[in-house]
Amino acid sequence: MIESTTGPAASSPTTEVVRRIREFNRDYVKLVGAYDYAHRLGTPHSLPEARVIWELAGREHTRVTDLRRAVDMDAGQLSRLLTQAEATGLVERQRDPEDSRRQLIRLTPAGRDAVALLDARSNSVIGEQIHRLTASDRERLLAALDTVARLLGLDHGRPPEPGFRLRPPKTGEFGWVVQRHAVSYAEGYGWHTGFEALVAQAVGRFAAEHDPARESCWIAEHAGEPVGSAFCVDEGDTVAGRPAARLRLLLVEPTARGLGIGGALVAEAVRFAREAGHHGMVLWTNDVLTSARRIYRAAGFTLVATTPHTRFGPPANGEDWELRF
Repeated sequence: MIESTTGPAASSPTTEVVRRIREFNRDYVKLVGAYDYAHRLGTPHSLPEARVIWELAGREHTRVTDLRRAVDMDAGQLSRLLTQAEATGLVERQRDPEDSRRQLIRLTPAGRDAVALLDARSNSVIGEQIHRLTASDRERLLAALDTVARLLGLDHGRPPEPGFRLRPPKTGEFGWVVQRHAVSYAEGYGWHTGFEALVAQAVGRFAAEHDPARESCWIAEHAGEPVGSAFCVDEGDTVAGRPAARLRLLLVEPTARGLGIGGALVAEAVRFAREAGHHGMVLWTNDVLTSARRIYRAAGFTLVATTPHTRFGPPANGEDWELRF
């Protein structure tokens, strides 16, 4: 007997994503009271009614056809809701002066009062859910919401927020550096756990015994979340026979690229190395890391050697770069 792999019992990464999204949707709808909207918010309006008057609140007036597109509602259902809202004094209709065959809809003063009440009570319901969260948790929540909106195309093409800051690592973030390097390079380039081991060794050495006068590291934070890293370490390297620092573990998350974070991390590492008394800076990278190579070149680094290798699985070309101060 051959079992079907296309029915409900089939399991795949996509199936799991669908299941989790549906599960979240059910839980969230229940959380905000959408199943019993009128009772939860203490309002006489159902959720469809609230959607209509809420949409009208953002407009001086609108055509019925435009309103239907905005709320994505069946024409018959919208007509019934508008008739009911007009009967209760929340909206009023008039002929479109540009086309007498069309109607314009707008809220009455009573309708705007109803929207203000809905707004206040909706804020109260959400406020009840987040009041227990710490400031850090709220930042994480906002970052997660931004990520969901961006991945599902709900951000309407808005660019990510431009603000970011460079700071020392918080407790637990050395582990984050290792984990994100391992995952990013495995997914992007097929590198195996040998790379993760190398990163873990470098981070572990720094965490256990770095010299703060000669070495430092930075975490880039955006929307309350770590999104990048860079380390300046002293491993006995030289440039033109003089002591030099080494730049290691430059990383920028895909969700935060395009904000100038990579360049800022490298610039900060170079600044620190100069002020710490190093006479130059070296780094090792790979030719497949084209974005990083552009950043290094823009910062003044020069490629000095290329060596083929298979240290992390797929064939690659390792590169040595240096910057003289």
